[in-house]
Amino acid sequence: MNHTPVQAADGTTTHYRICPLCEACCGLDVQVQDGKVIRIRGAEHDVFSAGFICPKGYALKDLHEDPDRLRQPMIKRNGQHVAVSWDEAFAEAERLLKPVIAQHGRDAVALSVGNPSAHKIGLLLYFAKFARVLGSRNIFSASTLDQMPKQLQSGLMFGHWLSVAVPDIERCDYLLVLGANPMASNGSMWTVPDFRGKAKALRARGGKLVVIDPRRGETAAVADAHHFIRPGGDAFLLAGMLHTVLAEGLEKPGRLAPMLKGLDDVRHAVATFSPEAVATRCGVPAESIRQLAREFANTPRACIYGRIGTCTQRYGTVASWLIDTLNAVTGHLDSEGGAMFPQAAAFAANTQGKPGQGRGVTRGRHASRVSGAPEVYGELPMTLLAEEIETPGDGQVRALISVASNPVLSSPGGPRLAQALQKLDCMISLDIYLNETTQHAHVILPGLSPLEEAHYDVAFPQLSFRNHARHSAPVFAPPADHSPEWQTLLRLAAMVAPEGKLPADPLLADDALLLDDLNRSAGPQAQALMAALSADGLRGPERQLELALRSGPYGDQFGRKPEGLTLAKVKAANGGIDLGPLQPRLPELLRTPSGKVELAPALCLADLAEAAKELVPATSAASKDELLLIGRRELRSNNSWMHNLPTLAKGPMRCTALVHPQDAQRLGLSDGGRAELSRGGQSIEVPVVLSDEMMPGVISLPHGWGHDQPGTKLGLAAQRPGANLNAVLDDTLRDPLSGNAVLSGVAVKVRALQPAEVT
Repeated sequence: MNHTPVQAADGTTTHYRICPLCEACCGLDVQVQDGKVIRIRGAEHDVFSAGFICPKGYALKDLHEDPDRLRQPMIKRNGQHVAVSWDEAFAEAERLLKPVIAQHGRDAVALSVGNPSAHKIGLLLYFAKFARVLGSRNIFSASTLDQMPKQLQSGLMFGHWLSVAVPDIERCDYLLVLGANPMASNGSMWTVPDFRGKAKALRARGGKLVVIDPRRGETAAVADAHHFIRPGGDAFLLAGMLHTVLAEGLEKPGRLAPMLKGLDDVRHAVATFSPEAVATRCGVPAESIRQLAREFANTPRACIYGRIGTCTQRYGTVASWLIDTLNAVTGHLDSEGGAMFPQAAAFAANTQGKPGQGRGVTRGRHASRVSGAPEVYGELPMTLLAEEIETPGDGQVRALISVASNPVLSSPGGPRLAQALQKLDCMISLDIYLNETTQHAHVILPGLSPLEEAHYDVAFPQLSFRNHARHSAPVFAPPADHSPEWQTLLRLAAMVAPEGKLPADPLLADDALLLDDLNRSAGPQAQALMAALSADGLRGPERQLELALRSGPYGDQFGRKPEGLTLAKVKAANGGIDLGPLQPRLPELLRTPSGKVELAPALCLADLAEAAKELVPATSAASKDELLLIGRRELRSNNSWMHNLPTLAKGPMRCTALVHPQDAQRLGLSDGGRAELSRGGQSIEVPVVLSDEMMPGVISLPHGWGHDQPGTKLGLAAQRPGANLNAVLDDTLRDPLSGNAVLSGVAVKVRALQPAEVT
């Protein structure tokens, strides 16, 4: 079989497609008739997702047809955005952008990139190229609102930011899920379509699923056990579990023992974190902590998995580090049924270069101009973008290029950032919507519909529950005059490059940048490789993919391993190529200077010592009219623009505040009534739903709402705008190690609104 669409007798044509709307990356069958999508189903022949589909997959039709999706470039004139030609848009971008660089330098241009870029091969590969050509130190991304603690911890322990250990769920017998809801997400920093089915199989073979979360949500509902935890208490719980393991002699690293460095330092660091000492701080009884530690350590095939709830808190990096330290000292790291490392077919740095040892990662190579926050993975905290625009002086940000990014809605301090964006001399946005952030842009350059582009996941095979390689072709031909995003980025790169350093023609620029890369990596063989890669007329992202596949761990090595992968072979495999279950990869995967797993990074030890100062009695909230705020993952909501798609927007209103009945009675809240949430002079109004699935003292509101700002063009979303929880979060609260925003466990005042007060 191959990518050739299958035509039926009724005139419909079925196209294989990989869904780009969340991390599950499911295979789809898209049925088309007369140029229109008429049906989308899960692709049963997909080697990875095996027919699974969630509502987001069906919504690809809505996204493709959405009348609000931008199909032409826009320029702001007299305060209004108007459609223009591509040439006119690029001319305006050049007119505004070049003087900023000439007068104020490259750091005066900031970059902001959102998570949709991770789902598009052209954006992900070519944003990095553009950023390198621009050379600005002011790079901000959604990673510091979501996952940077996990990336920093993985880099410190294993030597690379994307050497992330994920549960080997198909062989796991005890899965402890902390601060995550994979029933709704189908994995986050873990690509695992049909989590429900895999969890059911785990339990059917006698395994146990345990969930620890301030809310008894969808995953907890199918689990064998659920424990409430005080928001922000994850590091304390995990330290208490690790203390138990080490104090009771439950550590058994097995074959990992000679690869682990720093176990004695860890033992000393957690000595004060007994279950009794941490119980009040994390809200989990001491005996429950001991039971969890013993069950986990004594199950031969077990894994702890933590995600956004463990990252978006003050001790996010420490919590992430303690998770993999527990996995390691109990022998559950790099072991079947434990936390294992995928081996991606392409683009994974931990499959390249000398195996087993490397330079490791470096943090703080520069710092933000105003607050002095260290860069992490080349990025600065998103919550610092506003102050970098507002604060005068050398290095002040005067221009912004945003790529699939909506920080006005998705980041704490959004109202402040919206005001700051108005002060920019130049703002250029690559985006398919006129949203809360792009409404401030002088120029908007839209991308194509996902159904008009080829697709290969660059990032997510590095996080997948099983190794695979899959490619899907465009379902529809793109408009003839529409620039694909990788070419848009190359045209912008030519604008910002030193004079004469990069051709204006994006195809020639692509050749020049690729040859430059090959000269560095292949030396005298660069020209021969360039010829081989270009022989079949490949250009742009697919040429990069051909290089990555052929030189990757399963590749044909340009003829030296004829049975190996090439792009042609992956394209010919309709539904992809299964590369097998996860396999042990230590020590080969390591890129640390010591060549060992660094169990005791100095940064983490120092921050754990700071946490030890908090081992004092704590209340569930700061005062009687306050609750601790947490977010909530919804199956039909991954990015804010999904609220504009009918398939995902239908049904009951999802932007509701969940409150425990005890708290509701104390605060005078009623089911179906409205409440005001306030903090730091900011407030929002929310509908209230009473639910005993909430931990007393905690209130939950989903992320990504607040579509009531003038100047946007999200017609369906605006009909039920919801409330933006980020409006009451503090943009100065961050995990100091990673710079990640603190989104969980923030105390907010809650007041019942009377009908006359509701706006």
